[in-house]
Amino acid sequence: MQYDFSSTPSSDLFDKILLITFILGFIFILSTKIPLSAQPYKDPSFSLDDRIEDLISRMTLEEKVGQMTQLDITMVNNMGDQSDVSLDSEKARTLLQEHHIGSFLNGEAVPAQQWLEYITELQRIAVEETRLGIPIIYGIDHMHGASYLSRSTIFPHNINIGATFNTDNARQNGKITALEAGPLGHVWNFAPVLDLGRNPYWPRVYETYGEDPYLASELGVAYVNGLQAKYEQFPYQIAATGKHFLGYSVPRSGWDRTPVDLSMQTIHEFHKPSFQAALDAGMKTIMLNSGEVNGIPVHASKELLTDLLRKKMGFDGVILTDWADIQKLYDYHRTARDYDEATFQAIDAGVDMSMTPDSLNFNESLIKLVQNGNITENRINESVRRILKLKYELGLFEHPYPSGEGIENIGSSTHKAIALRSAQESMVLLKNKDNTLPLSKDIKNILVVGPSANSKRNLSGGWTLAWQGGSEEQYPESAKTITEAIQDQFPSSEVTSLDSMGEPGTRTRSDFDKAANEADVFIVAAGEEPYTEFVGNITDLELPKEQLDLIKTVNTFGKPTILVLIEGRPRVISEIVDDTDAIIWAGLPGFEGAKAIADVISGDVNPSGKLPFSYPQYVGYFVPYNHKPSASYHFDSEVANNIEQDDETIVEWEFGHGLSYTEFSYDNLTLSKAKISENESIEVQVTIKNTGRRTGTEAVLWFVSDEVGKISRPVKELIHFERVELKPGASRKVSLSIDPKEDLTYPDFDGNPVLEEGYFKIRVGDKVKRFYLDLAGKKQS
Repeated sequence: MQYDFSSTPSSDLFDKILLITFILGFIFILSTKIPLSAQPYKDPSFSLDDRIEDLISRMTLEEKVGQMTQLDITMVNNMGDQSDVSLDSEKARTLLQEHHIGSFLNGEAVPAQQWLEYITELQRIAVEETRLGIPIIYGIDHMHGASYLSRSTIFPHNINIGATFNTDNARQNGKITALEAGPLGHVWNFAPVLDLGRNPYWPRVYETYGEDPYLASELGVAYVNGLQAKYEQFPYQIAATGKHFLGYSVPRSGWDRTPVDLSMQTIHEFHKPSFQAALDAGMKTIMLNSGEVNGIPVHASKELLTDLLRKKMGFDGVILTDWADIQKLYDYHRTARDYDEATFQAIDAGVDMSMTPDSLNFNESLIKLVQNGNITENRINESVRRILKLKYELGLFEHPYPSGEGIENIGSSTHKAIALRSAQESMVLLKNKDNTLPLSKDIKNILVVGPSANSKRNLSGGWTLAWQGGSEEQYPESAKTITEAIQDQFPSSEVTSLDSMGEPGTRTRSDFDKAANEADVFIVAAGEEPYTEFVGNITDLELPKEQLDLIKTVNTFGKPTILVLIEGRPRVISEIVDDTDAIIWAGLPGFEGAKAIADVISGDVNPSGKLPFSYPQYVGYFVPYNHKPSASYHFDSEVANNIEQDDETIVEWEFGHGLSYTEFSYDNLTLSKAKISENESIEVQVTIKNTGRRTGTEAVLWFVSDEVGKISRPVKELIHFERVELKPGASRKVSLSIDPKEDLTYPDFDGNPVLEEGYFKIRVGDKVKRFYLDLAGKKQS
């Protein structure tokens, strides 16, 4: 039976209901454009792969290339200046709607609310005013805390974290950076630096964890785990970026962005491990070395990016260029004839995203290359998949906007206390003649002199508030200078400070002489002013002459002199070492650094830091601790053939050097076996005792030496470290298990592990023991 709705008494009402339903449905369709069930890329019930493939299928070539582009803040702000964290909405609309840009970066230290408003509006335009609504991902260089944010917690730089030999300090650095920057939408952090600080001339040494690959691996993994963890303050996650892949830190000249020559065996043994460890820990992105390795710019090296990083190391995340480095392929390295060829080289090598950063040249070039058939759209899809996967995995499609939650905790006392502990543990006491330190709180007159005596910015170095470090007035009142911290620590003392001694006959010099004559002790705050990258290139590793002259003059007064080195790399000071009573390497300890220095000088903190690099004695000779035997050549054959002296070289202080206000002894080094096979482990144990009069912490460093290898072996290699706190008279047994396949192998030129029969040595403290690895007849030829 059929019903004639028009003839029923309720047909008018029914027609109205139908009309209203139709109108509401039409409005819903218009508001969503396509029903959610027909938009898998927006629907979290679909698999990640399905969502990505659905979105790629909807994208035009121009939209795909836009996702591969990262532009600087100056392209979307009002003033066109790095410090201007404000959005010009029309500029943003043009770049997002017409050029489909997928990422932005940069800025300087402004209040949290300002960052919040800027990124929220930028993201809103991307999500709500573009065809597909793909969220942008914002990148920033929060190198040691949320360093581009006002009132944030600023940790010591990585070189100081290395000196602590404490993975928790690296983890907390990552965690607190996430907690303070994450609520603002800073979801892509360009850290950690996983390069090795093996050339002291290189101006970015302080961004590294030191010269050792094992130390850099352990601390890098801890940082990544801290940064990339899930936190309640925001529903998305933060991506860490390992940089700068690969070999960036050892240029022949020592200058930034200059050529590197490395054998593939050296790359596998020294420069790959820290990156591999971080990738295995889940690090999501990589930034590239701006220089060239073995004649090929890394940005154009298929061997390094595709064959090594992708295929051998198993990395499936996003590869990002450094600043304008595709352009540099043709106007700096000159491996390309023009920008188009440079773009082809980079994309063909394996680059996913170009930090362009201040033009649309990359977009225009890449679109043209695809349209001309030089690059396939399938190759573009590979990179876009990785970029979209990153955004999905971080949670940006479901939670694109900054949460803003917890911003009241930025720079909290709890966070600062953790940064202070890191700074305290990083102080390295290099020399302490006749127990000059700690100073008595009853001392009457203290003179603090030197260029870092009254400078806050010197304590934090580059990448702090601004690229080259903010101006002095930008630093918060809560951050102390060394002079202020000394005054706080010695409230009963008369503390005087001068930045320099001036020339003879000047008022400054007469002031200095008067203060020096009245002083009971000198604290010389020497070192470097902030710098990073090529701005920090130098031609002489020696501490500047005027500072050496100041130290020499102070030493002539016959009073105790304490030298505090505020520096991003080891500056040579050999000519004043013998005459200076106490020397503290303070590195770049951050906003809490002045207090950490004063705590060590006063004795409230017993120093426990150890050098994460070899401190050079001469400006023209420097080798890392894990050098090859031939790097320390002795003409005297008796010295050369003495196996107990094969790790000696010419340094001021060796890797791992660091004194304490107490003494530690190492005794009873024992091995569970004198001979092992490749499938056996060996248990090693040593007793550490505090033989001094106060509680102290010893960083216990374990080294292995392979006496003979087909490829010449380093004289020793760090394989484990741990911190041990002991009260006076207390002792503790510390043990280590050595697995031959993990601890005794080394890579060949293809990166394959090599395990050879023969004698090895285990070293800890001043103790050494030999053992034999028996490969059941597989003798070394």
